[in-house]
Amino acid sequence: MSDLPRKAVTRTAKLAALPLGFAGRATWGLGKRIGGKSAELVGRELQQRTAEQLFKVLGELKGGAMKFGQAMSVFESALPEEVAGPYRAALTKLQEAAPPMPTRTVHSVLAERLGEDWHDLFLEFEDKPAAAASIGQVHRAVWHDGREVAVKVQYPGAGEALLSDLNQLSRFARLLGPLIPGMDIKPLIAELRDRVSEELDYALEAQAQRAHAEEFADDPDVLVPAVVHQCEQVLVTEWIDGIPLSEVITDGTQEQRDRAGQLLARFLFSGPSRTGLLHADPHPGNFRLLPDDPEDAQDPEDPEGSGGKGGWRLGVLDFGTVDRLPGGLPPTIGDSLRMTLDGDAEAVYDLLREEGFVKESIELDPDAVLDYLLPIIEPAQADEFTFTRGWMRSQAARIADPRSPAHQLGKQLNLPPAYLLIHRVTLSTIGVLCQLGATVRLRDELEEWLPGFVLEDDETLTEGDSAAEA
Repeated sequence: MSDLPRKAVTRTAKLAALPLGFAGRATWGLGKRIGGKSAELVGRELQQRTAEQLFKVLGELKGGAMKFGQAMSVFESALPEEVAGPYRAALTKLQEAAPPMPTRTVHSVLAERLGEDWHDLFLEFEDKPAAAASIGQVHRAVWHDGREVAVKVQYPGAGEALLSDLNQLSRFARLLGPLIPGMDIKPLIAELRDRVSEELDYALEAQAQRAHAEEFADDPDVLVPAVVHQCEQVLVTEWIDGIPLSEVITDGTQEQRDRAGQLLARFLFSGPSRTGLLHADPHPGNFRLLPDDPEDAQDPEDPEGSGGKGGWRLGVLDFGTVDRLPGGLPPTIGDSLRMTLDGDAEAVYDLLREEGFVKESIELDPDAVLDYLLPIIEPAQADEFTFTRGWMRSQAARIADPRSPAHQLGKQLNLPPAYLLIHRVTLSTIGVLCQLGATVRLRDELEEWLPGFVLEDDETLTEGDSAAEA
């Protein structure tokens, strides 16, 4: 009997208790208001207490609870600082670790999938996991050919736990809404549930990782570890050292933050164009910051490991969730961004209607739509933009406030299914950039990689002008 199903009753009980705790705190809050505290102050206290309980429970569980916690954690920058501060450490922990499964269970899975003589495949194998996440944990080892490897072992019963947790969480998604202003929790949980079967299939993950590893093999900025071996419930890839992005967020230098942010944006927009795949799990636990030259990481005269050339690369892990985009990102995204920046309200509105972002039964003012979009795409307007928690909070508050025109208009917009995962990945990446506080030349990446953002006629004209000047 596997670990996760055996604890199904306990898991369900813990998750089911969350709404009761939320309701109890609401009663407590009412008492505080009667006692004279302002509604705003009480609301923040409620939000803080709710978040503390939520992430405590999620941190004790694997499966869908952990997956949901990781997805939520990248949006903590949208919360007021006095609320986010006390439990930011808990969110960071969710991004990097979960309680490990027993060694005997790990050995049992390896024996079943690699054979009873599985030890012979490794020169060394560390029983203590190097990382543990939502559906599996990673062990550091040395493959029989001498390569350092990461061995990802799937939790027995992970599929059942994922579905059970997400079904349970979806039942009280409405109660979780106030945690992240301006974000609808239910579609997020539904989309995570839809991806369960893909994420459990290590063959699909290996295929996606191989495609990225081959494409980025000689890339000076991005490193994707090669796949060494794959079978059901076990995935072996090359090991990469580096600083987890969660540590860069908490303790990194500004140079590290800016470099990580630039490379994260570059990977987000270049990946689909180069591989036809979008890495769809951009939480900080899946990224590492590595010095250009690995030897520089141990250089006593360079304790921060900034690299002999002062450069850093982005290591990318976990390709269990990807969006398949054979033609790259849809040109509609680049076209609408370009038209919005140009202030062409009618053209933007027509395109959004054509693509289903505005349903046929809805009539909106094109200028109002433009006013709604412009603050969101502010990072694409400037040559460089500093992403901050304050900026993220202002956007979330603008859309979440029921009294604001942005909230009223946003409720009437539609998100077509084909764009759902792209939208979540983009929002999540922006959340991480705000956690980093990174200054990023986002427009450069959009011009280089986003179809439709630069008109081909403009490119031709620019080349022609350059030739004439020469």
